[in-house]
Amino acid sequence: MRPLTGIKVIEMAGLAPSPYCGMLLSDFGAEVVIVDRLSKGGPEIPNVMPKNPFDRGKRSMRVNLKTGEGVEIVRRMIKDCDVLLEPYRPGVMESLGLGPEEALKLNPELIYARLTGWGQNGPYANMAGHDINYIALSGALSLFKRKGEKPLPPCNLLGDFAGGGMLCAMGILLALIERNNSGKGQVVDAAMVDGAANLAVMFYGLLANHLMTLDIGTNMLDSGAHYYQTYETADGKFMAVGAIEGKFYAELLEGLGIDPSSLPHQNDMQKWPEMAVHFSEVFKTKTRGEWSAIFDGKDACVAPVLGLDEVSRHPHNRERGLIIDIEAAAQPAPAPRLSRTPGKAVKAADPRGANTREILEEMGYSKEEIDGLLGNEIH
Repeated sequence: MRPLTGIKVIEMAGLAPSPYCGMLLSDFGAEVVIVDRLSKGGPEIPNVMPKNPFDRGKRSMRVNLKTGEGVEIVRRMIKDCDVLLEPYRPGVMESLGLGPEEALKLNPELIYARLTGWGQNGPYANMAGHDINYIALSGALSLFKRKGEKPLPPCNLLGDFAGGGMLCAMGILLALIERNNSGKGQVVDAAMVDGAANLAVMFYGLLANHLMTLDIGTNMLDSGAHYYQTYETADGKFMAVGAIEGKFYAELLEGLGIDPSSLPHQNDMQKWPEMAVHFSEVFKTKTRGEWSAIFDGKDACVAPVLGLDEVSRHPHNRERGLIIDIEAAAQPAPAPRLSRTPGKAVKAADPRGANTREILEEMGYSKEEIDGLLGNEIH
């Protein structure tokens, strides 16, 4: 049995962070039902990713929330579920009569998770935005740049997934644990701007202690140090170097074939730029494979930078089963790993909405009622 077996989750359909949050819950046993909407032209909405890893382990149904019958279906679901996860702007669920106040009246033990970019209040709360905007306001985006260059967003990993979906899942779990003591539900306000700022807590700490400056690209961890960098190899690939501690730095120099006595002190910051140039020249003398052979098994804090299509083939990742395959779609295995009750990734029902009739039957709707509802395009 997985840790969340028996927990019922309604996932109001959304993009990226909320499906990821639902996937985390589903991987560990929660019964997640996606409530998808109808397209303007009818019941079929093209799936952005036909092989969608976010949907694994979930069931789905289509509901027309513009009708009273559709809203009533969700209201009935709320009465019998543990978690409602919604990704809409503030006020959207309230306009449907499905906001937290109404939902908690229907089910006082409900965990109502609201996953947004800006949060439920503040001047930006009703503005449109994406990951890049949220991490910009949090201060985190300012950290991702080299000296003299513009900030480079880390795809949408930091806001959507780490600061958004993952921390929302943590909020849900915290609320479920607290419910064991109080017997009461509550609202989780998971904002990506909050999450991204939270993830940057170390750098706020470094700044407060005068251990870094706002001249980004000159500090130890933001590409300023020559020993915390990526370097191009002879075959146009890259190695990642993170030899911060002196003993690891010594191993790095040994692997590179550099005499330590020929170099300035490791933390002579004035010499970091020229040292980075020197290291760049050395790394270009061998291929990524050759450098990997030199550093594998050594405490030099050096690793190859792998493309997504290479990850599953690396011996370490292969032994740990880091990448799994579901219907010819490679994707990361559930994480973290639990010894007795590990997560499990299961193929989702296909296509979206495939479980509509089945779920309505489980809710107690009769065949005649279901036929009527489906005929009225609630699915």
